[in-house]
Amino acid sequence: MVLHNFNLAGKTAIVTGCNTGLGQGMALALAQAGADVVGVNVSEPDETKAAIEALGRRFLDLRANLGDISCIPELVAQAKALNGEVHILVNNAGIIRREDAIKFTEADWDDVIDLNLKSVFFLSQAVAKVFMAQGKGGKIVNIASMLSFQGGVRVPSYTASKSGVMGITRLMANEWASHGINVNAIAPGYMATNNTAALRADEQRNSAILERIPAGRWGKPEDLAGPVVFLSSPASDYVNGYTVAVDGGWLAR
Repeated sequence: MVLHNFNLAGKTAIVTGCNTGLGQGMALALAQAGADVVGVNVSEPDETKAAIEALGRRFLDLRANLGDISCIPELVAQAKALNGEVHILVNNAGIIRREDAIKFTEADWDDVIDLNLKSVFFLSQAVAKVFMAQGKGGKIVNIASMLSFQGGVRVPSYTASKSGVMGITRLMANEWASHGINVNAIAPGYMATNNTAALRADEQRNSAILERIPAGRWGKPEDLAGPVVFLSSPASDYVNGYTVAVDGGWLAR
């Protein structure tokens, strides 16, 4: 009986940045649990679309640069039109810029903050309005980071954005829980994706990272499958404003 609480059949999930990597893994997990998926990407998510449709689920391919929030109303309207309602939002899209803090530019600050934090808030706001109008609650899952907890080096705008994501996750949960809307976040640790290929190829850096992870390995996109399905399903109805670290024990060290 408890497994029924993880069933997402009949649900529509918006997932941003799901053409590759962690976003793709989470979109597939939601589809495997029964949800139809609306993917919001800058580039073609052909592989994601094919994999989800092979499961017998629907996939709506929407293109947008979320760094400009003017696209949000139309995106949400199109997502709602797929099945008439929206039930889940996963805010995954994000970028990172690396440079010493002393040299960091305003452009690199604004680009990262606009996509990683500003769009997360305003897309969540737009979807929450839909949830409230539907009167059935809803689930919002934000993607935080280890740098929501730690300072890092050479990534000032990324650290600021991901610290902000954890903060607004709590804020939105506080304000919207009374409407049956659960807002939570996932903080991935060091994950084996395209974005970390160079890091993993650096033998010295790779070794240092693995020594720091109690699990002794890099995470994989499928390691986020259970957490995202849990936070998107009725199984998490009494979980509000929490950031779940999926990091192989990194923060426990």
